Amino acid sequence: MIFNFDFLNSEQQEKQYNTLMQYLRQQHPEVLAQIAQSASPDVKQIISQNVQGLVGMLPTGDFNVKVTTDRENLAHLLASAMMTGYFLCQMEKRMDLEESLTDSSISSNHSLKDEFPES
Repeated sequence: MIFNFDFLNSEQQEKQYNTLMQYLRQQHPEVLAQIAQSASPDVKQIISQNVQGLVGMLPTGDFNVKVTTDRENLAHLLASAMMTGYFLCQMEKRMDLEESLTDSSISSNHSLKDEFPES
């Protein structure tokens, strides 16, 4: 999924200078696609559950669900999903770092005991 820049081109947003939007517009589509694909399945699942919780979820087999909203509210939902994704990716990196530090700490403790056995 790649971000659609035209989605947020409302008059109100055009009046506000948004440096992040400017930066995103300067990026090549391949770069944006690569970043979007780098999200782990766990992150994608959490975002999906979050959006479904915000919009409402009914079983598709039993219901023909249609959600109606205006452009501004949909933009807020998209922004929320993007921020959630950013937050989750950062937390995932932190978790991986903590796990690798714990693993290396355990590994170094074992090697120190091997080098300096207790008498």
